[in-house]
Order: sequence, then structure tokens, then C-alpha cells
Amino acid sequence: MLNLLSYLFGIISLVIVIPSIIPLLGWGNWLALPLIVIGVILGALSSKDGGRNFCLIILLIAAVRLSIGGGFF
Repeated sequence: MLNLLSYLFGIISLVIVIPSIIPLLGWGNWLALPLIVIGVILGALSSKDGGRNFCLIILLIAAVRLSIGGGFF
């Protein structure tokens, strides 16, 4: 059940992160980061690793995008 919730938080975060790749929409990554962290925590508490790994990949995408844009753009 926790793994499913982790996937759910990951999918919601992915929907926010994908449009945030566009310049001047980088602020969306800051909105997605708390959801991604919650997904990682739920995935870590689960007996399976799929949801946690999915959220970690999304976290990596958001972190790279934020570092490229200097954290704002």
C-alpha cells in the first residue's frame, strides 16, 4: 500500500516537474520537491523499492533543472 502511495506522489510530482523544464517555470520544481520527499519517505517505509526509486529519479530531474537555472528560473 505504501509503495502505491509512493507511486501516486511520484506521478503527481512528475506532472508538476515536466512543465517546469520550460524556462521561467522553474518555480514549479520548488512546489514538487515536498511531494517528492514524501514519496521517497513512503517508498522507504514500503517493503518494495519501486516507488522509492521512481521518486528518486524524479528528484534527480528536478534537482538538475534547479541547478541549471540557478534555483529560480
